[in-house]
Amino acid sequence: MRVISLNVGEPRMVPYLAGEVSTGIFKEHVAGPLMLRRLNFEGDRQADLEVHGGKNKAVYAYPSEHYPFWRRGLPDMDLPWGIFGENLTTEGLTEENAHIGDRFRVGEAVVAVSQPRLPCFKLGIRFGRPDIIKRFFASGRSGMYFSVVEEGMVGNGDEIEVVSRASEKISVADVNRVYASPQEDVPLLRRIVSANILPSGYQSDLSGALATLGG
Repeated sequence: MRVISLNVGEPRMVPYLAGEVSTGIFKEHVAGPLMLRRLNFEGDRQADLEVHGGKNKAVYAYPSEHYPFWRRGLPDMDLPWGIFGENLTTEGLTEENAHIGDRFRVGEAVVAVSQPRLPCFKLGIRFGRPDIIKRFFASGRSGMYFSVVEEGMVGNGDEIEVVSRASEKISVADVNRVYASPQEDVPLLRRIVSANILPSGYQSDLSGALATLGG
């Protein structure tokens, strides 16, 4: 597993509806390496800190393996690394083999898998098409957020090495599946809720879904 592309960007004002909105989703490849701090990479910021950024969303990673799927589905679009707003475009690390709580060494830094990504309207701004939000969610190709355990320098081509695996073995893909269709696997939903390893927003949503389905 390794880093294919390191991508960062500062918030910018862009047209939206009848006005403008600030967004940090426009990430661009940089030569690096860059220092990864507790809340973000140097040279990278999030615009709306109520829904983006913070300790559980310090770094966003997206598998390079998903790009062929999107290039087939969006043949008229140029899809450079970083277009999904990811800081790290990765190789070998996917939603199926990344578990909530897993720790990885990336360059000199250590990160922990915290949650999948739920798309917001700013992904539609980046792609210039609002339908990408539903398509992204339905695809299950969410990528993953990391919290930062140890700060350090990270660069293009750095290996992503397993430091420790979470004992619950609940993958990012597992969370995506029960979030999208909780009724399809109630035992898995119950196991995820009982593990209580997700940030409060996800935990609350899935607890509510479980209660609705009768616990």
